[in-house]
Amino acid sequence: MGRRPVGVREVAARAGVSRQTVSRVLNEHPEVAADTRERVLAAMAELGYRVNNAARALGTRRSRTLGVLASDALQYGPSRSLAAIEARARGAGYWVSAAFADAGDAAAVVAAVQHLVSQGVEGIVVVAPHARTLDALDALQIGVPIVTLHASGRGMRGLSVDQAAGARLAVAALADAGHTRIAHLAGPADWLEAESRAEGYAQELAARGMPDGPVIVGDWSAASGRAAAAAVRDLGVTAVFSANDQMALGLITGLREAGLDVPRDVSVVGFDDVPDAEHYWPPLTTVRQDFDELARRAVAAVIGEAAAPRDPVRPVLCARASIAPVRAGRPH
Repeated sequence: MGRRPVGVREVAARAGVSRQTVSRVLNEHPEVAADTRERVLAAMAELGYRVNNAARALGTRRSRTLGVLASDALQYGPSRSLAAIEARARGAGYWVSAAFADAGDAAAVVAAVQHLVSQGVEGIVVVAPHARTLDALDALQIGVPIVTLHASGRGMRGLSVDQAAGARLAVAALADAGHTRIAHLAGPADWLEAESRAEGYAQELAARGMPDGPVIVGDWSAASGRAAAAAVRDLGVTAVFSANDQMALGLITGLREAGLDVPRDVSVVGFDDVPDAEHYWPPLTTVRQDFDELARRAVAAVIGEAAAPRDPVRPVLCARASIAPVRAGRPH
């Protein structure tokens, strides 16, 4: 048989205090002396005591739980954000309860939020890359603090990485290498971040007095990037800004199959800086998003810490080997 979990009684005996004092320490009561608190915490650590959040909630009317609603957790950005939110919440002494809903089903989004509220969550972070999710949320009276991520800053609740600024960094890196015929491999039209990255692409071209470039729409997958290679070849462009790293990976493969070398014939820049990006061949120049900072701001906002900055998080360019100057004799 397994050993019975350590309880408040054992902690109190080890620390030489009453069970009521242990409960006060657990519930962060302000009238516990500092040395007593330290003694109780040390006893918990020595005995391997684990806090029972459900039991503590009964006594404090606080669940110490945050809700996370994800409408699409399969792509790198949303999934990375979920992990970062959980880590930040745990570090602040909170648990995370997650719910998932199809962004295209408004009733499912509403039901997921209501489910989280029924769990007694103290705030909700919504990973909302689709406009449809925001529309469903706007119709709700939720009653707890709520923030949205991956919505490109849309709405009053939104926290985001500056997607358009990241796209401009990518296009600028290609233009600075001498490229003037730059295509955009875009993400799906119903994703807010794909829309913002396409806007940034067009803004940087316009700011440099360059004509609009061709836009090829993918679906975030490497397979769609590989399929786009034929269009890139036929268009005769010398550079491509891909809206994510996975499509860039597929594009590089497809270009090689078409007899084109990256970066000698076509330069490629991605977006996200997935962990494998520096191990692509060639290592991929890409735009890095600070998901940890985004999660820090989101958790701070919903638990009522000092006001989290609402300005977008600035992305950074990770320069690697997938860009080369335009080859002599090849049209720009």
